[in-house]
Amino acid sequence: MKKNLIFLGFAVVFLMACSEERKKINEQVVPHPTEDSTQVEEAREEVAFFQYEELPDFPDAILELYTPLGNQVFRPGKVPFEFNIKNYPFEEEASNRFRLFLILNGSDPVGHRSPIFQQELQEGTYRIVAFLVDEAGFALKNFGNYVDRDFQVGDSRPFPYSAEPYLALNFPRANQEYGAEDEFVVDFLVLGGDMKLDGLKVKIEIGDYEYEIDHMAPIRIENLPAGEYQVKVSLLRNNNTELEGPFSSVTKTVIVR
Repeated sequence: MKKNLIFLGFAVVFLMACSEERKKINEQVVPHPTEDSTQVEEAREEVAFFQYEELPDFPDAILELYTPLGNQVFRPGKVPFEFNIKNYPFEEEASNRFRLFLILNGSDPVGHRSPIFQQELQEGTYRIVAFLVDEAGFALKNFGNYVDRDFQVGDSRPFPYSAEPYLALNFPRANQEYGAEDEFVVDFLVLGGDMKLDGLKVKIEIGDYEYEIDHMAPIRIENLPAGEYQVKVSLLRNNNTELEGPFSSVTKTVIVR
């Protein structure tokens, strides 16, 4: 009888641990805007922005870029890319899912299953941001988990020099669609600076809804009404001054069904 009670106690503790939800932090509830204040709005849940309190995956992962070199010039056509990956289970998972992603000039991320590949590129100046992802597909955000580099293809000039930090957006993707039960996530990287030391913040605007964050973390959004939205993610100084440069803000169109 005593053994059964002990087993039952362990079972209760196990079930409680499994059912425990991740803790929400930095939650901000935003009321729905109304075009006519005299109009009685239908009862519906308010939009909430928040993060989860969680430890990062693979904090010691290292992503190194061997090719292209900084401001290297290539002929139009197939441009080689070569990465070296350490402290990360890339080879074990490469055949099943994308673990390495590339963003070129602020476009949507493209996944790769090999650290060495070629990509067809036309004449132009390019900025590459490459990053590794966790089990949920979100960008790893510790130093060394991501890398950036500028290069040229054909008769093109380098980007003007700028010491300003800039953004890379992992989620959402252009024209991404979300259902009522889907988790809406904004996932970004800030490169070329430190948000705390440099006095930076990121502002997220989804239609009429706004949220600000002073560190890199995936931001969850709940209860967005159905519709088409322009999602704008902007890197600002703490005094709300906009940063210069073509990659200081990113805008994507998304649809909530």
